[in-house]
Amino acid sequence: MSLPPRLQAALDLFRALPKELKAQVLLDYAKKVPPPPPGVELERVPECQTPFFLKAEVEEGRVRLHFMVPDEAPTVKAFAGLLKEGLEGEPPEAVLAVPPGFYRGAGLEELFTPLRLRGLEAALLRLQDQVRKAL
Repeated sequence: MSLPPRLQAALDLFRALPKELKAQVLLDYAKKVPPPPPGVELERVPECQTPFFLKAEVEEGRVRLHFMVPDEAPTVKAFAGLLKEGLEGEPPEAVLAVPPGFYRGAGLEELFTPLRLRGLEAALLRLQDQVRKAL
C-alpha cells in the first residue's frame, strides 16, 4: 500500500514508539487542528459518536482539509490532526487512494476502541467522498 509521504512518516513513527509515547504523540496531533475559517460549511460524520465535522476542498489540484472536533475529545481530534498532517496539500488521487484501514499495523488499535476506529474510518470515507465531488 502506497500512502502519501507525510502520512506514511507519521505511521512509521507510531509503529516505532512504545504505547505510552504513542498516546502522547497522538495528542500532539490534536494541537495541529486549527479552527475552520469563517464561512466554511462543514459536514458532520454521523458514524462518529463524538461530534466530528469536516470539509475537504480541492484548490489548484491540491486537497485542503478543515475539521472541527471538540477539545474535550482529544484522541478523536488527534485523528483529525493526523489526517490533516498526512493529507493536506496532496493531490486528490493520492487522498482517494488511502484505504480506510490505513492505520493498521501502526499500533493505533492500542489507543482506540473498535467502535471509535469504525467512526474514524467513516470520517476518512466522508472526506474522500467530498474530494470526489469537488473534482
